[in-house]
Order: sequence, then C-alpha cells, then structure tokens
Amino acid sequence: MERIKLSFPADTPPLSVIAALHISSSPVTTDSSSAAATVPTFVFSDGRKLSGTSVLLRYVARSAPSLPNFYGHDAFESSQIDEWVDYACVFSSGSEFENACSRVDNYLQSGTFLVGHSLSIADVAVWSALSGSGPRWESLRKSKKYQNLVRWFNSISLEYAEPLSKLAAYTLKKGSGKPVAASKSKDQQTDANDKGKPEVDLPGAVMGKVKLRFAPEPSGYLHIGHAKAALLNKYFAERYQGEVIVRFDDTNPAKESNEFVDNLVKDIGTLGIKYERVTYTSDYFPELMDMAEKLMREGKAYVDDTPREQMQKERMDGIDSKCRNHSVEENLKLWKEMIEGSERGLQCCVRGKLDMQDPNKAMRDPVYYRCNPMSHHRIGNKYKIYPTYDFACPFVDSIEGITHALRSSEYHDRNAQYYKVLEDMGLRRVEIYEFSRLNLVYTLLSKRKLLWFVQQGLVGGWDDPRFPTVQGIVRRGLKIEALIQFILEQGASKNLNLMEWDKLWTINKKIIDPVCPRHTAVIEERRVLLTLTDGPDEPFVRLLPKHKKFEGAGEKATTFTKRIWIEGADASAISVGEEVTLMDWGNAIVKEITKDEEGRVTALSGVLNLQGSVKTTKLKLTWLPEIDELVKLTLTDFDYLITKKKLEEDDEVATFVNPYTKKETLALGDSNMRSLKCGDVIQLERKGYYRCDVPFVKPSKPIVLFSIPDGRQHQQLSAAK
Repeated sequence: MERIKLSFPADTPPLSVIAALHISSSPVTTDSSSAAATVPTFVFSDGRKLSGTSVLLRYVARSAPSLPNFYGHDAFESSQIDEWVDYACVFSSGSEFENACSRVDNYLQSGTFLVGHSLSIADVAVWSALSGSGPRWESLRKSKKYQNLVRWFNSISLEYAEPLSKLAAYTLKKGSGKPVAASKSKDQQTDANDKGKPEVDLPGAVMGKVKLRFAPEPSGYLHIGHAKAALLNKYFAERYQGEVIVRFDDTNPAKESNEFVDNLVKDIGTLGIKYERVTYTSDYFPELMDMAEKLMREGKAYVDDTPREQMQKERMDGIDSKCRNHSVEENLKLWKEMIEGSERGLQCCVRGKLDMQDPNKAMRDPVYYRCNPMSHHRIGNKYKIYPTYDFACPFVDSIEGITHALRSSEYHDRNAQYYKVLEDMGLRRVEIYEFSRLNLVYTLLSKRKLLWFVQQGLVGGWDDPRFPTVQGIVRRGLKIEALIQFILEQGASKNLNLMEWDKLWTINKKIIDPVCPRHTAVIEERRVLLTLTDGPDEPFVRLLPKHKKFEGAGEKATTFTKRIWIEGADASAISVGEEVTLMDWGNAIVKEITKDEEGRVTALSGVLNLQGSVKTTKLKLTWLPEIDELVKLTLTDFDYLITKKKLEEDDEVATFVNPYTKKETLALGDSNMRSLKCGDVIQLERKGYYRCDVPFVKPSKPIVLFSIPDGRQHQQLSAAK
C-alpha cells in the first residue's frame, strides 16, 4: 500500500478503519486536526481522495498483503462481509443496540468469526462498533447475557491486543456520549514519541524491523512448553510490528520424521500463530558445510577422533584433545572421510576451537559436526554428516535475518558460545532474549521421555489426553483461548517456577461454563428405580433449556415418567419419609425403601409433591426416565502419568510411572446426547465438565466422555476394586 494520510473529525474517529490499519500494519498516518475533514478521508500522495468509513475499510482490506482473507476468501464471502460492514452502524442506534447484540450473539453460536475461518473486516467493523459504544457494552459484557458475543469480542481483544491497544487514544472518555480523540498529557506525548514501547523490551529492537523465528525440532508433537515459546514469538512480533518464521531444526535424522513435521504445522495453526514462511535447517546444509570447512582453514575448528566418553571427560577436566593442533591438511583429509561416511570418517567429529579452560563448559570446544549415515526424512541419503544445533542455529539465525532469538533460560550457559560461534563465522550478531521454561507439576516436557511413554504403550499416542502436548490437552477439553491467556499472563518472565495445572484449568472453566450445555447422567452400577405412584401414567415430554443462563445453548427434550433412575449413592442417602428435589421437575416424598441382604438399596417408592419448596430439601437429585432412548456412556477420568512432582534430568522415568492414570465408569445419559459431536464440551449435572471424544454411533456402543478438570484440588485415582 502506498503512503496515505487518514484525516477525520476529532470528535468522530472511524474506529474500524483505524483498527484495520493497525491490524494490517498499513503505512497510513492519521490526522484528526484538519478542520476541513467532515468525513473520514484517505488523501493519497498524488492528491487523490477516498471518503467514507465503509469505503476506507474495504480499501484497507483489499490492500493488506499480510492478511489475504481480510476481505474474504471468495466473492461470496466478500459479499457477506459487505453485509456485516453495513450492519455495524446499527450498534450506534440506541434503541436497536441490544437487538443487534442478540443477532450477532445467535450468529456466533457455531462460529469463531463472522465470515469464514479467519479475521476479516466484518469482525473489525462490529468489534469497533461495540468498543466505541463505551459503558453500555461494558455493562453487557459483565452481565453474561450474550456469551457468544462476549467470547468472540474477548478472543479478538486478546489475539490482537497490541494493534487494538492503539485505539485507546480514540475511545470513549468516561461519561462521554461519543468517542473522541483523547487529549494527551506531556508524559503521554513522550510515550507516543517512543512509538509505544512494549512493557518488556527486546534489546536493540526497532519498530517494524523485528524478525523472529520459532524453531522446533521435528522429533515429537508440540507440547505446552513449546506453546509458550511460540506464543511469545507471536506476542513480540505483534508488539514490534515485525514477523515470525517457522523453522524446523532438522539436524538429527535419528529422531525426526515427516509425521512430526505435519503435526507441528497443525499445532502451530491451532495456536493461531501467523508466520511468514516455513524453512528448514536442512535447506542450508551446503552452506553449513562450506562454513565448517572455512573455519578449519582458518584454524577455528578441527576434526577430532577421540572416543566419545574420553572426549566428555577431557571437556569436564579442561584437557586439550590430542587432535586440537592438527594441521589444516590433516583436518581437511579427515573431513573428506566424514563426508564420505567411511569407516574412518565415522570415528570423527568436527569441533570448534574455542577455549578448553573456560569456566563455562559450553565454551570448551563444542562439537559442530557428526557423522551419521542414517537417511534424512526430507533429503534421503544425500548426506552422511549433520551439523549440531550449537553450530547450525547461530548460522541460520543470522543468514535468515533473525534479529532476536528467543530461547528458554535452560540454554543460558550456551549464550556465550552462540555469540562466539557467530563471531568466528564472521556473521551478523543476533540478540538472544531469554524467558523461563514452563514447568508444571507431575508433567514431562522432555520429548525423549514422552516418546518412551508412547513406545512402551503406556499412552494411546502423542495426542493422549494425559500428555502435555497441544493435541493432548485440547483432547482433554482445554480451550486454546485458555492456554493463550495462561501463557500471556506469565509474560516473558525469567523466573523459574514450578506451576500447578489448577490455574490453567480455572481459566478454562471461566470460558466453558457460561456457554456449555447441561445434560444428565446416572452411574450404571447400582442405579436404583424410584417409582412415583402418582406420577404420569403416560410419559410426556417438555422442552427445557440446556443452560438456564444462556439461551444460545438451545433446548433439550426431557421425558417425565412414573419410574425414574437415580444413582445408588443418592438412594443410600435417603430416609423413609424424606422430601427430596428431583432437578428440573420438583419435590417428591420417599415412602418406601427396599434393600437386599447386604443392606444395599434396590428400589424406592414415593409420591410427587410439586408444590413443595426446593429450599427446604437437603438432597437435590439428578434422574433419568426409564425409557429405551437413554444412551450408554463411558465417563473417563485421568491422572498424572508420573508420581514425582518434578523429575530431574537423571531420574529414571520407569521408576516414577503412575500405575493408575485412567478410570472408566459406565453410565446412562439422557437421549439428547445422541446429537453430541466429537469435541463438544458439556456439563453433566452434579458431575462436572466433559468433552465428547467418541460420539453416538449406535445404541450398543457407548459415547465416550473425557472429564475436564475445573481447577479444584486434584483427586488422585486409585485402583479399581
């Protein structure tokens, strides 16, 4: 987009246009001081003009190369977007405001965005209209009246926090009826001149020129620790109007596969990471080999055939290798043997000639290249040698134009090595920014140890709901919005903390509870029939809300019968003559209790007392009608995979394997659950939150529901009796 100036009246800023400009990083300057501007206007460098909020918004969308679907994927989506852009003005009509909220809320029941599967100017237009309405919208957000709308609004606010924060200068003043360009104090003007520095600075960062990389090794699935790194890269790229690339650090063919690459790309998409392109370290293998040879010719690297264990001991003791002072000719001769993968070459590695007496052991001649005749998942058998991370990472970071390399603090001792390697290579310096590794109690984040669980058959795969992988925790029932919020709340702290899962699941509960449908289940074992002698002779059906505080959840058909199922535990707690409340029906008085020889309740009899007060009863019972349409359920609970709160690096995993990590309970569920889809989240009354993993297929096959933690104290599973 060419250089443009946006002029508009100071008392009526076009919030949607300003928001779209910042989200798309469009190079447009704003001017609210022009007395001649009566409507929002783009003034081009050659004097041409465009006027009107909708016109300008569409122009921005068509001209934003970084957001290809900002104006829709095709003509149909573009037309849908036009409808929403035109509709957004309804929010400024006082009498129609809530009707407009209701319409959008209903529309968002089954969608993340207003049009298509990514942000468009339709979302920007409606979001800006709500944001600009001030206290009225804020009061509705707190009332929980429009849960889909609030979820959508909050998601956009979080996802695009940095660009949208710049609207603060134009939003409502407290008590004002119109959005105005806020006056700036001297301090605020100084802040503006600093171009909105983020709360946490990247050293030497220049606005608009920051380039970051997320560089996972394709040797496993993305886990919650990687997610922190990925989301921090995204966060800083947005703060500095920079970019992120995804680079696969594929330098170890023994551990890597295309399966891992494909699933890492999938998981990065799940996290909402927008990247410029995907690259591979293996793209640079020829250049890396040239660099290794260059360093050998310059006396900054050498080929070493010292056995591995002896080499490790010499590094620990600060003893020079016998090969350290080989001639250039000898090094190049052995280097050729390594390239050919000969028997002699397989005995060798290339080491950097740094400082064997440095107190920092990472500086003691690190290995740059190893011989490995295994086939590479991308390039087959082309190479017999592969660079190490310590050698390849600084090289590729510099070559790709990375300005800042985000690394967890576990690499702190290697930072000096990283800079020294770049110096010896004669390449541009890349700034390292450290953040603390995410550590969670009773959780493995080592891909090597996670792989062990997979290989031992202790889990069902990398997406097992007991795994801390993105696919695993999503399958368990975690919403990505909760994960993003959890990680961004920690920020780029360098403090090492062992965190509880409770906080993450508490955030998740706040997202799912206001909107998830309510259903009923009764544990199948020892369930008891309660016969209501004055109950309905013929079953009848009522439509009841699936969520009493959220109409968008829809309705469920509840059947009322003379005989109903209740749980055995509830039946055991009832006394003869006691009045109980049957949820969603009313009160009943239990008249008779039948027990077997062991004293277990086998049947109950009672009468309805629908005029009774629910406030006076001690027991509030869930129940199901005795009908054939009930569905079979398998309720699945999970526990931590290990019994030690924090595994140390040298701990043997097998020693701390938790023998009881999964418990399945058979139950019956209401017939409405036949319509559940895989991934749907529900609440079972008096039981908790669940995610549907296997939906209804046929009456003989149970629906599988996974229990979702709600942030309360963890309950350890025990062996089934």
